[in-house]
Amino acid sequence: MKNILLKLPVILVLTLCLSCGNKTETNPQESAPVADVEVSEAQFKNASMQLASLTEAVFPEWVEASGMIDVPPENRAVITPYLGGYVRDNPLLIGDAVKKGQPLITLENPEFVSLQQQFQELGEQLEYLKSEYERQQTLAAENITSKKNFLKAESEYKRSLATYNGLQKQLQLLNISTTQAMQGNYSSLARIYAPINGTIARTFVSKGSYVSPADPLMEIVDIDHIHLELKVFEKDMLKVKKDQAIAFKIPESSPEYYDGTVHLIGNSLDMEGRTVTVHGHIDNERGTPHFAVGMFIEARINTGETEALALPETAVINLGESYYALQLQEQKEGSYLFDRVEIKPGKMQNGMTEILNSAELPKDAQYLSKGAFELIQE
Repeated sequence: MKNILLKLPVILVLTLCLSCGNKTETNPQESAPVADVEVSEAQFKNASMQLASLTEAVFPEWVEASGMIDVPPENRAVITPYLGGYVRDNPLLIGDAVKKGQPLITLENPEFVSLQQQFQELGEQLEYLKSEYERQQTLAAENITSKKNFLKAESEYKRSLATYNGLQKQLQLLNISTTQAMQGNYSSLARIYAPINGTIARTFVSKGSYVSPADPLMEIVDIDHIHLELKVFEKDMLKVKKDQAIAFKIPESSPEYYDGTVHLIGNSLDMEGRTVTVHGHIDNERGTPHFAVGMFIEARINTGETEALALPETAVINLGESYYALQLQEQKEGSYLFDRVEIKPGKMQNGMTEILNSAELPKDAQYLSKGAFELIQE
């Protein structure tokens, strides 16, 4: 009996200890969530902080494309000689401006003299051959001469006339005066003139070199009208329509975007890259910088609009590879309590950012839209 009485205080002490332990674990004050950021009401007011909720916003639908600055085919000319020769004179440099009809290159070749000799000789014979042909024609009509003699005179005249006309055309293509050639004033020089206005984009020959008729001498580009040559992937080509807006930039030069418009859409697929060519015109072409032909561009073609839940751009903060926003957890006792929540941003337009994971966020929650950057960084 005495032993039982001695054990009772020990049991009571253990029971009390267990009871105290259970109360500590269920203390609601200690189990309450702790906010990531706390801002006092004075700090909120002094820093002009603002709150915003998820709202519907309109965002453009884009098709990504890449390409280059180019000119229409009629604004580009590759100069080649009609006949071969040695480059006697080549005074122009890359970047020089030229006018249509301006001398570009002078070629020299003794064959030019032979052409003029043949031309003059045939020209002098033609008058006789023509008169003989007409005489035989009259005699044949009166049955005074044989038909054979008439056909022979006709053949010689027409063959010589065709050769004469061919030589005349060759001399004209070489810009050699046929009038001077008929007078016996021959020249071994042939000048090549600019067929369009523009600037020298490339030169392929130097003074003294020999060029064949198939060899390019230089390239002239008229940049008064430049355009966009874009490549659009096969999966996106059906979304692209004429007159859709284009936003493009020169990534190697500037992050600034410029405006354009879809003008033509190709109907042939490049089998290697599975792309189609889209031809675009530049809006306010005269007001854009001095673009160079061949510049690489990145572009977005506006194919429509869509509505989505969004937050102000200032509410979405980039931290490394992730994006976050400060979501208001509670406002009490002169303080604002915020939780940092991860955001998956989409398109950006008019100061708003599309929130791709909006379905995972409370629809009635509020977010810090001004001042969030400084608080998240701390």
